[in-house]
Formats: sequence, structure tokens, C-alpha cells
Amino acid sequence: MMLSGDVKKAFVDYIMLQVFDDKYIDRKEEKKILEEGIKKGIGVEEGLAIIRQVAADKGLVLEREAEERAKEMLERFATNDGKVDKKEFEDTLAIFKSASKNKIPEPEMKKRLKNMMEENGWKAKEGGLFGSKWYSAI
Repeated sequence: MMLSGDVKKAFVDYIMLQVFDDKYIDRKEEKKILEEGIKKGIGVEEGLAIIRQVAADKGLVLEREAEERAKEMLERFATNDGKVDKKEFEDTLAIFKSASKNKIPEPEMKKRLKNMMEENGWKAKEGGLFGSKWYSAI
């Protein structure tokens, strides 16, 4: 379905209103924006495409994309030797921080990364003779 220019402009304006104060779209805001799009006759896929385009054009941060980038990194590290070590985890955390422009507190980011690892069955490399229990401490 082809969107009229007025409907699309109103949707883009609504997106900009939602991010006016922080230039960040978390998952709750994204859902709220999509719900508004549906009211205007915009489908979910088309709404997501518009949100991503506006984010790219205006330099907005999408929480979903920051998490996806972090998940891809963890996956790469885990496929290397089947485990994620502390340095790899911290490298992923740094990318996640950067991609989310520090809008998520670090302890929350660590918990999300740990959840990603557990949901995907990726193991942590910790312990050893001089190792720490960095992963268990999260």
C-alpha cells in the first residue's frame, strides 16, 4: 500500500516528538510509535522501515539496533572457540555503550548481554588458575 505524503509526514513528526528530549528510541517508545502508525494505517513492517530511516537520517539511537549489534558480536566471539571470555565480553559492552550512546546504565547492559548469552547457549570463559568469576558476578 502506498502511503500518502501527509500520513507519512505526520508519522515522522510523531517519531520526532517521541525522541525530542533524548534522541533515543527504547523498545517501549518503538512499540508506542508503531501503535500510532497502525492507527494511521501504516503496517508494522513499513512503520519499522520508516523508524529506521528517520533514525539514520537524524542520528537517532534505536535500542533494538544497539542490542542486535551487540548480539552479533557475542555470536562471533562464541563461534570462535565456543565461549566468550572477559575481554570479548568487555569489547562487546563497549560497542553496546557506544551504539546506545550511554542511555542504558552499565549494570543493565551487562545483564542484557548475559541474558543474550544464556538465551543462545553461549558459554563464558571464566575461572582458571588466576581467573576471576566475572561472569557469575553479573
